[in-house]
Amino acid sequence: MSPLLLLFITIILSSLFLFLFFFITTKKNTDALPPGPKGWPILGNLPQLGQKPHHTLQALSKTYGPLFRLRLGSIDVVVASNASTASAFLRTHDSNFSNRPPNSGAEHIAYNYQDLVFAPYGPRWRSLRRLCSLHLFSVKALEDLRGVREEELGVLVEGLVKMKQKTVNVGQAVNACATNALARATVGRRVFTEEEEGEAGEFKAMVVELMRLAGVFNVGDFVPWLRPLDLQGVVKKMKKLHRRYDEFFDKIIEEHRRDVVGGGDGGGDLLSVMLALEELEDGGGKLNDTEIKALLLNLFTAGTDTTASTVEWALAELLRHPDILAMAQSELDSVVGHGRLVADSDLHKLPLMQAIIKETLRLHPPTPLSLPRIASETCQVAGYQIPKSATLFVNVWAIARDPEVWSNPLKFDPHRFLPGGKHAHVGVKGSDFELIPFGAGRRVCAGLSLGMKMVQFMTATLVHAFDWALPEGMTAEKLDMEEAYGLTLQRAVPLMANPIPRLNKDAYGVIF
Repeated sequence: MSPLLLLFITIILSSLFLFLFFFITTKKNTDALPPGPKGWPILGNLPQLGQKPHHTLQALSKTYGPLFRLRLGSIDVVVASNASTASAFLRTHDSNFSNRPPNSGAEHIAYNYQDLVFAPYGPRWRSLRRLCSLHLFSVKALEDLRGVREEELGVLVEGLVKMKQKTVNVGQAVNACATNALARATVGRRVFTEEEEGEAGEFKAMVVELMRLAGVFNVGDFVPWLRPLDLQGVVKKMKKLHRRYDEFFDKIIEEHRRDVVGGGDGGGDLLSVMLALEELEDGGGKLNDTEIKALLLNLFTAGTDTTASTVEWALAELLRHPDILAMAQSELDSVVGHGRLVADSDLHKLPLMQAIIKETLRLHPPTPLSLPRIASETCQVAGYQIPKSATLFVNVWAIARDPEVWSNPLKFDPHRFLPGGKHAHVGVKGSDFELIPFGAGRRVCAGLSLGMKMVQFMTATLVHAFDWALPEGMTAEKLDMEEAYGLTLQRAVPLMANPIPRLNKDAYGVIF
């Protein structure tokens, strides 16, 4: 019997009981709850979410308002769709929404909640976050790792020059660069070389698959008694993917230990620190290998994929807007010239490039729906009762396209963030709720500072070092900008383009 047929029979047999149950229970306190659409028996509003839930939820907000309620299976869900509502949850009631709800991805991929992203809020979570901040994300760490970023960008540029203007998969090339830069900081070495281009592509595919699976609204997460059936086959795929990651990180840790025993340098990177750590702060105990792998999983996925996808979206937007691309290159030429590549220290002198990145994050936020949070206690928001254990989604994508805040919200217009522009004051660090691509509050993205630095640096380098031509037969007007929904916002069609060197030959450090 097929899973779908089994589900249909289950629904038929259960419908009478559930109708009576919902008729009795949903009458209580419904006036105090936020409004929302009616749902199906058992599944609630799950079938209504569609392939792009952030689009669906934006459409629902136009009917039910900026705060509305869904019933996903047996789970109450509230959705915040504008800046003021997001602020109420993530600033006023932040402490009440500091934990994550149970989900299959955290259980089967992220080492059963032993990572940083899905770990329960508390002393151990704070210790892990401080550990990462100190060694990767602090001002000192960013400065210490500046040379690493510059070297890896140099390797990327050299590789693109060697392509001799052939078509490049931009996202894959950028992802390999971001992964190697992060790997040198976290495990002390590069993980991909030019000889391992296929392996880098495979890893990129693994990351995309993780983000896709983690973004699936798995029926078993919302209807617990259907969980053993794994009707969508999601859990099976998660377990298979987890095994691939586990082997990848086992190999890294084993090689790292062997290098240190053999007299290799194992001092400054995060993995060396974690392996040598006797005790986490606040009595969190010693990290075991499983917890180390869980943290590496966060860093090697969220820390690379969001960077690569944002750079890919930025370059795609610039190719669609050649006038803005020309202005960005003019700014870069005036600051950097044609005799060298962009340096990390140049970034603060490039206001247009910074505005381009903000505008890219506005239209294409790395996480279109914030990672879900769960209410620890019942609370009141905007005059409505939010029940204990309700799941919160913040529609970051919809907030950044709110026509009441953003003029011409669908237009790519970096000038809105330049001095004199209406939104010149708006930042992306979680204080300005009209633009929160990295979230806000206690669980704002831990790697925000490094992520912004890498996105700005990589985009500036690619725009400065090359002119970009679309493949034969492709025009800017035809460039596919369709989204592929997942935990992160990927391009449905990878950006393919031809890099044409535009600087003096000696700037590249390679023989043409």
